[in-house]
Amino acid sequence: MNADDLKKQAAARALELVQPGMRLGLGTGSTAKHFVDLLGVKVAAGFDVLCVSTSEATQAQAVSLGIPMSTLDETPELDLTVDGADEVDPQLRLIKGGGAALLREKIVAAASARMIVIADDGKLVQTLGRFPLPIEVVPFGLEATRRAVAAAVAASGGSGELTLRRKPDGTTLVTDGGHYILDAHLGTIEHPELLAQALNIVPGVVEHGLFIGLATGAILAGAGGLRLIGRIE
Repeated sequence: MNADDLKKQAAARALELVQPGMRLGLGTGSTAKHFVDLLGVKVAAGFDVLCVSTSEATQAQAVSLGIPMSTLDETPELDLTVDGADEVDPQLRLIKGGGAALLREKIVAAASARMIVIADDGKLVQTLGRFPLPIEVVPFGLEATRRAVAAAVAASGGSGELTLRRKPDGTTLVTDGGHYILDAHLGTIEHPELLAQALNIVPGVVEHGLFIGLATGAILAGAGGLRLIGRIE
């Protein structure tokens, strides 16, 4: 069974948590895409749900499947968000933002009573940081912000290269919010809470990919079956 099949397994298990009438946050990324596809099949069969997307890509996918969509302005409190993660540790701390949607993903997750992470079990790590940490920044004053971010990383006990994320054609990637992303290649993040606090106070940082205290459970699919972490039901 390949990684894509495992992602589908996790998505199908998460779909079992969705009850009729729920207000649902839809995540972004390859695993979340499977979840949206499966949800679209249920909606086509008459299932009642109202959803908010975390990115323009997810919005377009959901609309194409006929899933009823809302916004956080119209529906500011959600029952459940289902989203992927680039890394998850046993304490349900996450790194997200590989798909450049971390700002909207965090806003939607924070508006939700529950957040369930779906992923293949290769995303489970004992210590965060192998995956580069995305940090969304405003374009203005980029170099000054980069230096301040580097200082915040150092102050929290970390070190590593900061790179500006680019698209395959070499141009700078711009997020749905009109921002840039600095990827922090740290290797390990020994103190995620300290780093999150340090980044939160850097002028020019819009958001970072450390999701702490937001996920309530994780469904991880591997060759041996599904592994559940935290509160799922």
